[in-house]
This record gives sequence, structure tokens and C-alpha cells, in this order.
Amino acid sequence: MKLSIVIPTLNEEEFLPTLLSCLKHQTFKDFEVIVADAGSKDDTVNIAKSFGARIVKGGLPSVARNNGAKVANTPYILFLDADVSFKNDFIEKNLEEFVKRRLDAATTYVMPMSSRTFDKIIHRDYWNLLYFINQYFSPLAAGFCIFSTKKYFKERGGFDPTITLGEDHNFVMKAKWFRILHGPKIKVNVRRLDKEGRLNFIMKMFYAFIYRTFLGEIRKNKIKYEFGEFKDS
Repeated sequence: MKLSIVIPTLNEEEFLPTLLSCLKHQTFKDFEVIVADAGSKDDTVNIAKSFGARIVKGGLPSVARNNGAKVANTPYILFLDADVSFKNDFIEKNLEEFVKRRLDAATTYVMPMSSRTFDKIIHRDYWNLLYFINQYFSPLAAGFCIFSTKKYFKERGGFDPTITLGEDHNFVMKAKWFRILHGPKIKVNVRRLDKEGRLNFIMKMFYAFIYRTFLGEIRKNKIKYEFGEFKDS
């Protein structure tokens, strides 16, 4: 195997099949799927097993990603969330660029699973622009899509489990070679926006950005983060 795909889960029976179907139809086939489950009460684990995924013990996203990556025996790792989707050549095109450019870590541009103009603006004109600008001096990468070498993961010590929000950004910020890949974009679910409210979510992310910039990493639940609590509305 050349690539290990690590997916944290907690009660994701509604969304996981879509992602696993995307993976099944990828033009690139040389990968394994590792699902790090945090004790799902629904059919998540059985669904993952039916697609041939390896199951390991999960927890909060940082713990789950670490547990999955530790059992990976491949030179490259792709961290995904359970509710994303992408085109059939997503892995082939992005991994090829990642390897060719000899990067330590990387992500892709995003697009929302939504027809709302507001959602498109948030992702296209704000999130992607922020990604592009920050990649050169203070990298940002959401945990729903991070490419990493196994070497960098080990050197970095994985994701910091003491960080309660922004552990994904913290993971990539020390990468000597980090860039945004130019392959197919990843499609992200907007269920968090639906539940928290778009304005509340934006304000929370802005506050988190200011906090991390001036006070350091967010620990001890200073900003509330829910895992496995975002059902489709």
C-alpha cells in the first residue's frame, strides 16, 4: 500500500457510506482505509467493515487520527472526515502533486455541499482565500482533508490531543513544506453551519483565529466543540 486513509467516526452511519463509495470508485486504488471509531451506537462500524476498512479505537478527532495513523504502514496518509465527498480522480491527482512537490503536509481547496449563495461565498471567497494567503507563512488546514507523509506525522508527534479546537491547524503549521494542492476540490458538508447558525459559526471561527494569534492554542474547552453531534438538518 502507498496511502493510508484515516477517518475519525462517531455515529456517522448517515454520511460514511457516501465517502466510502467515493473511495471505492477512485481511479487510484493503492490505499487502505482505517476507521477510528469513538464508540458509535449506530451502524457506523458495520458499514465500515462492509467496505473492507480496518477498525481502530477512536476518540476526539486528534486522538482518532493519531490512533489511525499509528497503525498505518504506508509512506503517505490522508486524513478525512466522514461526511466529505469528491470526484473519482481526487486522490490520484492530489497525491501525484503532493509526492511530486515533496511536501510534508498539504490540503486542497474546498467547496460546500450547498446551493446557498452565502455558503459558496464563505468557502470560495473567504476560506479558500485564507488558505491561499496563509500557506506561505502560517499554514491552515481543516482536519476534513489533510495529506501528510508518515515521516512528518512521526516527527510532529501527531495531533496534539490537549488542543480542543484548531488541532488540525496546529498539526500543519510546523511543516517546512506545506502547500494547497491544485487537484480536485473536496466537498464539505454544511451541517455544522445548519446547526450552529451561519453567523454564530463565523463569529466562533473569528474568535478562535484571534485567540490563537495572540494567546496561543485553544485548550480546556475555552471554545465549545462538539464531535458526533451534527446530524443533517
